[in-house]
Amino acid sequence: MPIQSNVQAASGTATTTSAPPISVLFVCLGNICRSPMAEAVFNSLTSSDPRLSTIDSAGTGAYHEGDGPDPRTMSTLEDNGIVDYDHAARKVQASDFSTFGYILAMDKDNLNDLQRIKSRVTKKGNGTTGKEMGKVMLFGDFGGKKGEQVGDPYYGARNGFEIAYEQMVRFSKGFIAQVLDQGGNNPSQAKG
Repeated sequence: MPIQSNVQAASGTATTTSAPPISVLFVCLGNICRSPMAEAVFNSLTSSDPRLSTIDSAGTGAYHEGDGPDPRTMSTLEDNGIVDYDHAARKVQASDFSTFGYILAMDKDNLNDLQRIKSRVTKKGNGTTGKEMGKVMLFGDFGGKKGEQVGDPYYGARNGFEIAYEQMVRFSKGFIAQVLDQGGNNPSQAKG
């Protein structure tokens, strides 16, 4: 099902705020299936929203670094009206933890990996000393079911990508309602 491409349709409200723009990084394992799909869906819902700055995606592993999204990711996006997305896979970098306000994991393994990486980055400094670190969270927590995960569709059939797409739409709309429409703060969801 195609999604509406403006934040007012997604959230039901048109809100302006003076809070600093929010940046979001979506993360999965290889950065060719789930996280680029999340990035594309989120961008399509918020394309001209002034409350946002940088939106990107990355992987916890470098398995596909430099590759484009999986063809099934792209065909699922295209079937739902998202036709202008381009991406090259990359691995999460130390600087991401100070660049992005929200770092959203697709599953609990990604979340655990991100928390370990963030802990190492914080201990070593890595250019982040004195900078506020982004909130590392499970993207599915914005879908209405605490702890919901996006299963990795890589080894499965096309229907896994369609299920992931529907989750991305729901989670993105939840993020818009819970974070953007609340001025960038969502105390019930915020974690380190």
